Amino acid sequence: MIKNLLCGTAALTLALTPLALPSTATAATAAAPAAPTGAAVLNLVDAVEQIPLANESRTGYERESFKHWNRGLDLTDGCNTRNEVLLAEAIEAPTVAAGCKLSGGLWKSYYDGQEVNDPAKLDIDHMVPLAEAWDSGASAWTAGRREAYANDQDAATSLVAVTARSNRSKSDQDPAEWMPPLPDAHCRYLSEWVATKLRWGLAADQAEADALRVYAEGPCETAVVHYTPAA
Repeated sequence: MIKNLLCGTAALTLALTPLALPSTATAATAAAPAAPTGAAVLNLVDAVEQIPLANESRTGYERESFKHWNRGLDLTDGCNTRNEVLLAEAIEAPTVAAGCKLSGGLWKSYYDGQEVNDPAKLDIDHMVPLAEAWDSGASAWTAGRREAYANDQDAATSLVAVTARSNRSKSDQDPAEWMPPLPDAHCRYLSEWVATKLRWGLAADQAEADALRVYAEGPCETAVVHYTPAA
């Protein structure tokens, strides 16, 4: 989708000057501006510039390196992270049976605008996919930090309930390769993607950074990013 935007919109007229990737850079070692210690609010274009550039590497990645879903925020409710997110994002609350079994309820998947009334038909998407996080710096984290990332409910943008179809279409792709099928969702999606990268100190490769700039300097120029660095 970004290829079409790059080829067919006025954003092509922007003078984007590619930043040179450090020859030996990795996501774990790339230099980045000092992160704020509290909540930050930035225009999308400025937020994109705060993400460090680095080559990505998937060497050693295993999905099991990110423990999920764990017992969630409330250790007494019997619900794991997945079900807690479903409960938090429901437009109409589902029925909760023993063992936190959910039925009924109503959700709206903002990636494609679809309404869903069966929790089994929803996926909980990691805004920045686990594989992309690994590529971008999480390979250097402790197992505990990767678990915290995979179950992050302290930021509303980290995990999102969406249709299984849209989540599986996205897979582990970044915004240079995939965007939500609903055009009206693009700016929100990019703001949340950038917020998650900044929250967790993750890097971007050149293609991803270029794609983010095209949107940030074009159709999403008024978008705003809210984030708080993860502990």
